[in-house]
Amino acid sequence: MDQNMTTACACGSEIDELKLMARLDEILEEYKHKEGGLIPVLQIAQGLFGYLPEHVLRQVAKGMDKPYSEVAGVVGFYSFFSTQPRGKNVIRVCLGTACYVRGGKQVLDSIKKELAIDVGETTEDKNFSLEIARCFGACGLAPAIMINDDVHQRVKPARIKQVLAPYYDTEGEEA
Repeated sequence: MDQNMTTACACGSEIDELKLMARLDEILEEYKHKEGGLIPVLQIAQGLFGYLPEHVLRQVAKGMDKPYSEVAGVVGFYSFFSTQPRGKNVIRVCLGTACYVRGGKQVLDSIKKELAIDVGETTEDKNFSLEIARCFGACGLAPAIMINDDVHQRVKPARIKQVLAPYYDTEGEEA
């Protein structure tokens, strides 16, 4: 059985959900009076739950003594936060100026075709999610994509299968 926390909380187990919410409450207690604590709390919460569902955002707002609109606004502003469940591997395609000019849009189109998903979607097998980003700081080696924390540079649309191949291996971890 997969020990991935995202999978564990996606199974609907009430016990797991209660444990996660209890852990979130501990984190909120630790950060509630810290200046600038909202973003770290949201990062930790996303790590716990795999994404930021509405009930978690409401709990964060309550625990940090902030309006829900402020918490939701921060989540909506930063592209690394997600309110939807993500796949095991998150692909971010840079469409900043350098990457766009050097073929980033074609790389994106190739990934969309290969995975049969659009931006903001997750593959049926929950292995990949696709997102857009604006800059990874690899402009001199554009176009660039990130898969999880791995930056791939000078990506060619025709080589998307080869770039994605090692990430398919991660789904074969069954007991």
